[in-house]
Amino acid sequence: MSTTDVAGTTVLDEVKRLVPTLRENAHASEERRWILDENIELLDKAGVFRAAVPVRFGGLGLPLADQNEIIREISRGCASTGWVAMVWLSTAWMATLYPDRAQEEIFRGGSVRVSGGFTPGGTLTPTEGGYVLNGTWRFNTGSHGADWNMTAAHLLGPDGEITGESVALVPMASMSVADDWHVAGAAATGSSTSTAKDLFVPAHLVVDAEAAVLGTTGDRSNTGADGRNYGIYTLVMTEAAAGFLGIAQAALELFLDRVPGRGIAYTNWTDQSAHPLTQIQVATAANKIAAAEALIGRVTALLQRRADAGEHPTWDEKAAVRGNTAYAVQLAKEAVEVLYTASGASVIALSAPLQRLHRDIQALSQHGLMQITTNLEVHGRVLLGLDPDTPFL
Repeated sequence: MSTTDVAGTTVLDEVKRLVPTLRENAHASEERRWILDENIELLDKAGVFRAAVPVRFGGLGLPLADQNEIIREISRGCASTGWVAMVWLSTAWMATLYPDRAQEEIFRGGSVRVSGGFTPGGTLTPTEGGYVLNGTWRFNTGSHGADWNMTAAHLLGPDGEITGESVALVPMASMSVADDWHVAGAAATGSSTSTAKDLFVPAHLVVDAEAAVLGTTGDRSNTGADGRNYGIYTLVMTEAAAGFLGIAQAALELFLDRVPGRGIAYTNWTDQSAHPLTQIQVATAANKIAAAEALIGRVTALLQRRADAGEHPTWDEKAAVRGNTAYAVQLAKEAVEVLYTASGASVIALSAPLQRLHRDIQALSQHGLMQITTNLEVHGRVLLGLDPDTPFL
């Protein structure tokens, strides 16, 4: 077993131990509209935020499969904490696409939390030594506890015209974060709006968006030999799907814990677990979860094979990753819906964790990259021999 394998197992074992605490803190986190500080501290101590940091900077540089398992277990404890961890890990990985000079600055502590998103919400105006950033970005998950923030923005020319799209990395402390996250699900993700005003960004902290997607950014040493070049959208969707899987597994565990000896209202059934319909519902949910797990495992293995070979996935493979992971997300959501429906009226109590998981998975599945129809369209187009007709691959 390699040093990386040992490190990954150690972090995963520690995260598994934390699942009961994360689950216990979920209600308070939701009321706060941001995960408890204790959750962040415990995950940091467990080494979670070193997972995506390259080994040469004191990180763990864990392979995708290990990161997925960690995200899955965190999500099994708390859906919102799992989503925040997914964002921080996947965006930290994206920072490895920046020049070595930027990576040295971002990863200097070995453990880092990076928030951000893909939608250009501002502008970058060239100036001496770099750019001036202005803009506002909504749905910025993890912004309340991030060290750095990745901001997509339109690059402006001399006359103020848009000449392209770039992505800037800036210290989170240099941006303002609004208290505007009032939502029905995934409330504890604290995905608030962040704003930058006349913020100077050094040139080495800005990369071309297309080059980042294609993995062709320059002035960096990790261009393929480290087996960690997975591609932006394929990595994000795979790690996100792992989080959905953890939510569904938590729902199944909670359902199985509460159903024995529970009667079915207005019937003669005194033990719901003895009813054939309940048995079918549990088996249906379990099989949806198993199918989702298999799809995620298939995609993860594909991406790792390509990364180990120093190759990028083909366009067809990237389209398949979108279709496979979105279908896994759909299966996980359906599993939670089945279990929620089978839980009776008492499940709507705020004290019942299953209702929170149901709301959280419904909310998170509304994310633009997780939409089943959008992703199946891309996958289907490629299967039919057509152009994927999207830059998001």
